[in-house]
Amino acid sequence: MHAALSSRGDGMATEVAEGLVNKRDAAEYLSVGVRTLERLVEHRELPCVRIGRAVRFDVNDLKAFVESRKD
Repeated sequence: MHAALSSRGDGMATEVAEGLVNKRDAAEYLSVGVRTLERLVEHRELPCVRIGRAVRFDVNDLKAFVESRKD
């Protein structure tokens, strides 16, 4: 299954399909920079999937990450 971000046109992601996304799309979904996303991975706060040299993020992990940080 192919994962994709849908945007409202103002840069805000509104919907994410199931599957894996790259760093840029994951950072956009979380509304952070790619470097911030990399730091979250380095500190093991956000899981990732490594396929060779490629790093991908499971959409369900991104959603769980957001939910875990809600007050």
